[in-house]
Amino acid sequence: MEYIRLGQSGLKVSRLCLGTMNMGTPQWKPWIFDEAQSEPIVRHALDAGVNFIDLADFYSTGVGEEVVGRILKRVARREEIVVTTKVGYDMGAYQNAGGHSRKHVMDGIDGSLKRLGMDYVDIYMLHFFDVNTPVEETMGALNDIVCAGKARYIGVSTMYTWQLAKIMQACERNGWHKPVNMQLQLNLAYREEEREMIPYCRDQGIGVSVFSPLARGLLTCEPNSTRNQTDFFTAQMYGDRASREIAASVARVAARRGVAAAQIAQAWVLNHGGVASMLVGADTPAQFDSALAALGTTLTDDELFELERNYTPCDLINDYTASRRIAREPRLAQGVFADNLEKAA
Repeated sequence: MEYIRLGQSGLKVSRLCLGTMNMGTPQWKPWIFDEAQSEPIVRHALDAGVNFIDLADFYSTGVGEEVVGRILKRVARREEIVVTTKVGYDMGAYQNAGGHSRKHVMDGIDGSLKRLGMDYVDIYMLHFFDVNTPVEETMGALNDIVCAGKARYIGVSTMYTWQLAKIMQACERNGWHKPVNMQLQLNLAYREEEREMIPYCRDQGIGVSVFSPLARGLLTCEPNSTRNQTDFFTAQMYGDRASREIAASVARVAARRGVAAAQIAQAWVLNHGGVASMLVGADTPAQFDSALAALGTTLTDDELFELERNYTPCDLINDYTASRRIAREPRLAQGVFADNLEKAA
C-alpha cells in the first residue's frame, strides 16, 4: 500500500480508501450488503494496508454507519484508521432533517458518533454545498465541532469551484479550520473537475479523494451486474454514446494486457497527478484486488490516448490546449428546429 499526506495537512492516508456506500441494509437499495456480507470486504481492505474509511450518515439512512462501526470495532484499532463521514442529505421527513444549518450539522455529528460507536471522526465532511444556508453558519458550526474534539479535520464534497472558494474565504476571514479534503467524482467518463476544481485544490493545499472511479460500474464492462441493473443513476449519468465508447476503449486496453477492465479504469485515476486517494467500493475481496493491482499499473502513451480519445465535451480553448483539443459532436435538433430540418431535407 502507498500512503500520502492529505493536502497540506499532516494526516497520512492510504492511496486506496474503502468506500462503504454498499454496506448497511438491502432494504435501502437492492445492491447493499448486510453486516455479515460486509465484514470480509472490510477485513480484506485493512489487511491490504488501507487506513482510510469513507462513510456518510445518508448511507442506508444511518444503518451503514452502524454496520461499519461495529465491524471496525471488531477488526481495527481506532488510532490506526482514518474515519470520515458526511452530513447533509435528509435523514428523515421532518423539518431540519437535512442541509447544513447549524442545527442539523450539530445534530448530525452527534448522531453519526452514536451510530459509529466512536468518540470522534477524523474528517467530518459536507456532502454537498447547501445553497439555502449561509456559508458562515455552516463553517462556524464545523469549526466548533473540531474545537470540541468531535472531529479532527473537516472536508467537503461535490460542489462548484466558486462554492468551495466561498468556503475557503469564510474560513480565512474568521480564522476557522479549513477543509483538508475535497471528495469529487472523477473517472474516464467524467473529467470536468480537471478544469477548475482540481487545480484550485492543488493551489489551496486541499487533498483530493475521488469517488466513482468506475463510473458507477460502467467501466467494469459488466452491464449485467446487480449494480448496473438496479442503480438507475448509472444510466442517467452515463447513458450516452460517448460514455459507451469510453467503456469500449477501457475494454480494449484491458484485453491487450489480459487484465480486468476495472484495473485499467482505476489505474487511470490513480495515475492522475491531482488525486491523493481513490475510493474503492468493492462487492468482493477479489474486486478490491483489482484496485491494489491498479496501484502498480503504469499506462503507456498509446493506452492513454485510446482511453481518453472519446471524451466530450471538448477541452477549454486556450493557448495551452490548442494542440490537444478533442473534436465535438453536435447534438440533434429538438422541437420546431428538428421539424424545420426534416422539411428542409
